[in-house]
Amino acid sequence: MDFLSLITANGLITWWGILIVAAGCFLAGYVDAIAGGGGLIQLPAFIVAGLPIHLAIGTNKLASPMGTILAAVKYARQGYMALWLCAPCIVVALIGSNFGAHLSLLASEDILRIIMLAVIPVAGFYVLRHKDMGTEDAPWPRRKTLGICLVISLFIGIYDGIYGPGTGTFLMLLLTSFGGLGIQRAAGVTKCVNATTNLTALVVFLLNGTVVISVGIIGGLFNIAGSYFGANQFTEKGTQIARPIMLVVLTLFAIRLVMELIAG
Repeated sequence: MDFLSLITANGLITWWGILIVAAGCFLAGYVDAIAGGGGLIQLPAFIVAGLPIHLAIGTNKLASPMGTILAAVKYARQGYMALWLCAPCIVVALIGSNFGAHLSLLASEDILRIIMLAVIPVAGFYVLRHKDMGTEDAPWPRRKTLGICLVISLFIGIYDGIYGPGTGTFLMLLLTSFGGLGIQRAAGVTKCVNATTNLTALVVFLLNGTVVISVGIIGGLFNIAGSYFGANQFTEKGTQIARPIMLVVLTLFAIRLVMELIAG
């Protein structure tokens, strides 16, 4: 197999498709490192590039964790992560995701989409109104902070298992608005949870053979590059850059929900 065939997965995707994947994954990594929601950009990039939907979803799961892990390492070095908070949140998010995946067999996704369309304007209003977005952690006892963050992580995990898009953005918003976390600490917890759930999903897709590894690695490398620049921007500018990007992500999410409802 020559280099060209390897990169294009034996003609499954064109060179133009590779360029679309590279650009989409870079932008998704940048956005995801700052405000979450990169999947709203990255998954469509794989589909537009020409991958069948089942391969696009699986390949996306290979590219996503690469940038998420880099951002998580960056935030850990900046002191945004605390083991006493991150580890329990990861555990309950995984439990919630597993429960949500089973619940999705019973619940209608259309109902969830309608609920989320009602929630998005509220979330957008919160972002617009609270300009500081919780720059400092609330002066609460550690036990109270942990308890609230565990409840939030559980419900976000359930949402991720049922539907998934926008998980990182909603987790950050809830942790800052109700969990008493500053935006930096909230970003640290969000990246821990996202990295874990992405890797868990990746194992499932790899075992089922629905990952185009060569394309996923290319996308992952550009996702890493985008995450690197995004994480640096976030540590330098914090809420100044996070707020507008959150609003963009929420808008993209609302457009996606409407399109899915119309198509359904």
